[in-house]
Amino acid sequence: MVTLPTLIPLSEAARKYGLEEAYLRQMVEKGKIRAAMVAGEMVVSEDEVRGEAIEVKALRKEDLPEYQMYSHLKGNSIWISEASRQYRVPHQTLVRWVKAGYIKQLGMEGNKVLIDEADIAYCSEIYRKRGRQGRILFNEDGTPYKPKTRSIAY
Repeated sequence: MVTLPTLIPLSEAARKYGLEEAYLRQMVEKGKIRAAMVAGEMVVSEDEVRGEAIEVKALRKEDLPEYQMYSHLKGNSIWISEASRQYRVPHQTLVRWVKAGYIKQLGMEGNKVLIDEADIAYCSEIYRKRGRQGRILFNEDGTPYKPKTRSIAY
């Protein structure tokens, strides 16, 4: 006999697997997760949601070994100018990374922008390994960018 997929309400799937409902709706629209309407409520394939949750959680920058090396610095604040000198990354590059959300801004002290030292340490690690002018280093979520062809990036 054919095994039928287990369908659960979208809201329950989001809660159970720790994903945002809006994200799951996007995955349904893209065709990555099968869905149906039952009694006016959207239901999704539990197996596909579980697979998507595993994939999403594996891609978090906080779970990467490069980030884990500096996890002890999480929450420590450092000024952008000081971070630029200490981690040898151009000031303007750090400003762009903060605006893009790769580095968390912890606050302000006068005119000085305070950033999370774990984030700058992680980003500078990726920068040292793969950075050259004009290269994309990060995806939108802060994970290292992986080019489709090796010749373009290296």
